Amino acid sequence: MLAAAGLGLLVPVAGCSTSNPSADADKGFAVGDGSFSQLDAGKREKAPVLTGAGLDGRKLSTADAGGKVIVLNVWGSWCAPCRHEAPALVDAAKRTNGVAQFYGINTRDLDRAPATAFVRAFGLIWPSFYDPDGELLLRFSDLPPKAIPSTLIVDREGRTAARFLGEVTATSLAQVVAQIAKETS
Repeated sequence: MLAAAGLGLLVPVAGCSTSNPSADADKGFAVGDGSFSQLDAGKREKAPVLTGAGLDGRKLSTADAGGKVIVLNVWGSWCAPCRHEAPALVDAAKRTNGVAQFYGINTRDLDRAPATAFVRAFGLIWPSFYDPDGELLLRFSDLPPKAIPSTLIVDREGRTAARFLGEVTATSLAQVVAQIAKETS
C-alpha cells in the first residue's frame, strides 16, 4: 500500500521550475511537488542495481552498498532546488552514517565539469553516477524519480521503499532512513 507523508515529515514544495509549469514541460523535466510516498514492506519490489560511470569516470555500483539502506538523490548542477537542498543532503548523510550509503545520480549535465564543480562547491560526501541522458532513471518502475530533484530510498533487502519528489530536509530524510533501517534489520 502506498502511504502518504505522515507526522513530522514536512517537505517543502519545490522543484526545478519557472513560474510557468508548461515552460518546464518543454525542457523535458517535471516539477517536484514536495510529495513523499512510502511502500509497505510487503508491497515493495526489487530496485534495479545501478552500475555505471561516476563523475570521476570510475565504475560505481549500488551493489557495493554492503547491506546498508541506499539513498539515491537525482540532481543536476543547473537545478536551483538541487543547490538549495545540497546542504540538507550532506547533513542527512552525516546523521545516517553507518546506516545508509548515499549515491547521487547527476542527470542532464552534458559535461562533467559543472557537475564536478557542484560536488566541490557543496561538499557532497558520496559518489554520483554520471547519467546525462537519464538512462539510469528509466530503470525504476516502482516509485520512479519523476522530478529533479528526487530522492529514492532502497531498503536493506534491495527494494524501493520510499520517494521524495522535490527538495528534502535533513530531518525528514534522516527520519525516513532510520525508520526503514529499523524495519529491515
